[in-house]
Amino acid sequence: MEFRHEGVFTCIFLVVSEGLNNCFPSFLQPPRCCDDYWSEFRHCKSLWNRFHYYYAHGTSPSCQHWKQDYNTCREWEKTKSTDAKEALQNSERNRVAEKKKFTPVWDLRKDPPKDWHRPLHQGHPHEDS
Repeated sequence: MEFRHEGVFTCIFLVVSEGLNNCFPSFLQPPRCCDDYWSEFRHCKSLWNRFHYYYAHGTSPSCQHWKQDYNTCREWEKTKSTDAKEALQNSERNRVAEKKKFTPVWDLRKDPPKDWHRPLHQGHPHEDS
């Protein structure tokens, strides 16, 4: 796909339909804004996140990957190094793959229930007060 600048709406449409990489040329910007990596690092280090993460996982979160991505992003902005760009892209790919490897908690339906059109209380015993 060729890059064409037709305004914000076109960019948003391309992001939704085809992904961010087709919206802007890859040589113009990193996968995310560098401030996003710094914000993620600060959030990861926050007391609330550490408490929540320890409660959910039983360990303390490792936040160094966010700081490393931030430093790599800054390096890419300054030097336009292809190594830094590839490191950021690989980090983003790994992050997305990590999110996708978990199985869903609920079984997804293929069809709606047979009585989907009936009111919820119909056909089930209920108490009259």
